[in-house]
Amino acid sequence: MAERIQTAPEAGNDMGNDDAIGGNVSKYMVLPAGYCGLPKKGHLIFDACFESGNLGRVDQVSEFEYDLFIRPDTCNPRFRVWFNFTVENVKESQRIIFNIVNFSKTKSLYRDGMAPMVKSTSRPKWQRLPPKNVYYYRCPDHKKNYVMSFAFCFDKEEDTYQFAYCYPYTYTRFQHYLDNLQKRNMDYFFREQLGLSVQQRQLDLLTITSPAGRWIWW
Repeated sequence: MAERIQTAPEAGNDMGNDDAIGGNVSKYMVLPAGYCGLPKKGHLIFDACFESGNLGRVDQVSEFEYDLFIRPDTCNPRFRVWFNFTVENVKESQRIIFNIVNFSKTKSLYRDGMAPMVKSTSRPKWQRLPPKNVYYYRCPDHKKNYVMSFAFCFDKEEDTYQFAYCYPYTYTRFQHYLDNLQKRNMDYFFREQLGLSVQQRQLDLLTITSPAGRWIWW
């Protein structure tokens, strides 16, 4: 196991105490067991404290492998699919295997050629990892949970890398899209606030007319 510079607070869930997951990790560095010096390149720093981020816990299995635990959906502790996190303080040519170890789905498109997304500071456009580097399987080492493992080689030390389940589409981006539609003053588009969510986010009611004059409510 590894020593942790900063740990996420733990809280129980339906997975048991051994797999307890709290909030998202925040600038969370993992040092090799027994290491006493200053952090150096190759001691990875994980972060998921941003909009649409999800990574609740990191365990270092070996120098080249990490087990990653994702947080469950809000109000649905048994549904665990989405992940989105960054990795920094990498070393050039550092090869790593990441294991997302607590997926809740028994079937996944990862078995049929789908692959996680990656981008970095110098390459801000999302790209898919090569499917040959992605594996989805049931793992006896993790209570027979389904695990998605992928191999990756970091090539630029100054870059921050971001990995996600698929293309992220955030609430903020959606709100900007609706704002732009509203500014166009289209006769067939009407937006009004229905209320606020528990987290004080705006809930929109959209009314859109079809060419035949029928109304569609979203």
